[in-house]
Amino acid sequence: MTDKRITWKASALICAVIMVGFGLTSFIGYQSSRAAFEKDAERTSLLAAEGAAREIDNQFAEPIDVSLAMAHDTLLADLLSAEPTRGDDESYADAVCAYLESYREAFGFDSVFLVSTESNRYYHFNGVDRTLERDNPENTWYFDFLDRDEAYSLNVDNDEATADEITMFVNARILDEQGSTLAIVGVGFRMDDLKELLAGFEARSDTRVRLLAPDGTIRASTDPDENAHALFDTEETAVLSEQTRSDRTDVQDFWYRANGENGFLVSRYLPNLDWFLVVDHDTSQLDAQMARQFAAEALVVVGVMTLVAIATTSIFRRCNKLVSDRTLAVEQKRKSIFQEAAEQLYDNIYEVDVTHNRAANEATAQYFESAGAPPNTPFDEALAVIAEQQIVPEHRAGYRETFAPAAVLAAHRAGIENLTYEFKTTLDGVSYHWIRIYAHLFVWDEDESVRMLVYRQNIDDEKRREQRLFEQMQHDSLTGLYNKAATQSCISKLLDDAPGTVFAFFILDIDDFKGVNDRLGHSAGDEVLARFSDAVRAQFRPYDIVGRIGGDEFVAFAPLPDAAAADEKAAELVEALRLTAPTDAGTCVISASVGVALATEAGRDFESLYRHADEALYRAKKAGKSRFARYED
Repeated sequence: MTDKRITWKASALICAVIMVGFGLTSFIGYQSSRAAFEKDAERTSLLAAEGAAREIDNQFAEPIDVSLAMAHDTLLADLLSAEPTRGDDESYADAVCAYLESYREAFGFDSVFLVSTESNRYYHFNGVDRTLERDNPENTWYFDFLDRDEAYSLNVDNDEATADEITMFVNARILDEQGSTLAIVGVGFRMDDLKELLAGFEARSDTRVRLLAPDGTIRASTDPDENAHALFDTEETAVLSEQTRSDRTDVQDFWYRANGENGFLVSRYLPNLDWFLVVDHDTSQLDAQMARQFAAEALVVVGVMTLVAIATTSIFRRCNKLVSDRTLAVEQKRKSIFQEAAEQLYDNIYEVDVTHNRAANEATAQYFESAGAPPNTPFDEALAVIAEQQIVPEHRAGYRETFAPAAVLAAHRAGIENLTYEFKTTLDGVSYHWIRIYAHLFVWDEDESVRMLVYRQNIDDEKRREQRLFEQMQHDSLTGLYNKAATQSCISKLLDDAPGTVFAFFILDIDDFKGVNDRLGHSAGDEVLARFSDAVRAQFRPYDIVGRIGGDEFVAFAPLPDAAAADEKAAELVEALRLTAPTDAGTCVISASVGVALATEAGRDFESLYRHADEALYRAKKAGKSRFARYED
């Protein structure tokens, strides 16, 4: 009896000890798995928010840039100035609609429109739609925008020009010389395009992506039932609404539990849209799955305890190893999910142990070697090799300064979690393309070292698109020459860069051009302007500056040795610009008068040169036209 009692007590003690051990092991494994899962959810959500913000900015960059480009187009402003006299003429409406249609075809937008403040007429690429009235609720967007002072705005509405499809409109204002609004012009694209973009990010990152207005209403979502509703519309979620929209300067991220759901929320303000990007990683199902797994493991432990009473300690060791392997497998699986999600957003991913100044894994070490660094090269030395071998000279210093170990550690101490840098790179020394580096800083729990996950993304198409739009905004749409703003900027820069050089400033004005428009029409006048601009451009060297600064007024700026050379060039211009210009409406003979000012005589700034050359032009006109005059002190 005593032996049985001792055996029972010994078995009970062993079972109790093992049960406590199994319980603690399961609990620790559960907590470890949950911590790993939460880290993966946070990293995936932050990466998804970063990528979505960039793609949405790219989606809206072209519509905004094109709307602003139209708003600053002097040709459109000139066309609007004729509305009081030609507004009832069918050819005027045709000209406006043709202008809008040209932008729609050039950039592929679903809609392009213009509203004149002179008549409140709404023009779109298909024709004149209607006259907007203030008491019509459908026109609230227009009159509200007129009452504000921002350069552009966004609104979502049905587009009658495209069968009432839900459309995102980008509106920009056209100002006259006094700063008054001449018209509202803009473009539109289908909301379905934006929803497809959001759906792509949701599929890749297993999150919900929405765009919120500042008042908390949903402006864009893949769920059509959510649009125009508040994301957080209950008392329980009111605090989440405030947290999501509390900061417009930094990314907001936090875990939440509300309405029976759990998840991680990332909110990021998009200044170009004045909206908030909200990425919601719902973890409710995975939480329930982990709870069920924990409960199942507890049942396994109870069953195992029955066997442990008659088993050896080797059984305990094997069971303990089984639990450990299971925990490691779950953690490894979640890590691979995060890795796959990140690789879909970026070209390459590397990891650096910044604290110990070395590559954190074999893939990163192999990348250092492929760039030309010897094996086991410290990170700071490999950084210098990469900069020397793959990055253009003007971007090398910034690259090294941004990602040097000392700079990264200083940024981490300052609470900065993300670093970015853009540069041009090459692999063969001949072809170059743009790369954006995105680095995420975090602490590795095992040794408390600061680690850096480095993501490389090819942004060459984005940069080339920005350059094309910039060039379009600098040039006059009719003649292809620099517009007024670009002409002034280029001349001012040339004066600053070459203070000792003598420059000649020419103003060229077509004689009696108004008569051409009156006799042959504005379309013929445009043909004459294009022919005249080609003739002016042909008289100057490729590096000389030639621009159109008004209706029939042109400017040229070129280095010349002295006043005699300037006079000779002006005489050549007068002779070369006596043209016979054929047009669809008939042939006309034109000439030009030229005013000249020298930088050494008339000051070294654009305004002085323009004023003095204009005075000389006036003298040339007064003396009989088709001649030149030079300004003299």
